[in-house]
Amino acid sequence: MAKTQDFSAIMKDFMGAFPVDASALENAFKNQASLNEKLAGVALEAAEKSAEISNKWTKDTIAKLAEVAKAKNEPADYAKAIADFTSAAAEVAAENMAAYAEIAKKVQMDTVELLMAAGKSAAEDATAAVKKATNEVTNVAKKAAAK
Repeated sequence: MAKTQDFSAIMKDFMGAFPVDASALENAFKNQASLNEKLAGVALEAAEKSAEISNKWTKDTIAKLAEVAKAKNEPADYAKAIADFTSAAAEVAAENMAAYAEIAKKVQMDTVELLMAAGKSAAEDATAAVKKATNEVTNVAKKAAAK
């Protein structure tokens, strides 16, 4: 009867020739966690600034509505109060939309900056890992050829 070849020793030698560097995976995880922390910081800062704008906008609107709600002596005064409120609301809306746009612009710039830095770091890490792996494989090949 034919014997089945034991591949466990072959696989063990094969896997030993291509060692996995756990520190590279650990560094990649740490880098990703750091990037996520920075991106979350950018998002939270933007959310905080947006909330401040919304809060101020709401308070200003309520204060201006209080003027509209006051009793007037003449019917024309009501129309004037509403016209003034509408005009002021449109002006404040334009200012606040510009402030939101500035926040969005800053978020976009910060995000691009973070991603570019992360990409550069990842490329450097990948280059170092490939060089290390190439050296290890070359050494294993030289040892195997010398036997």
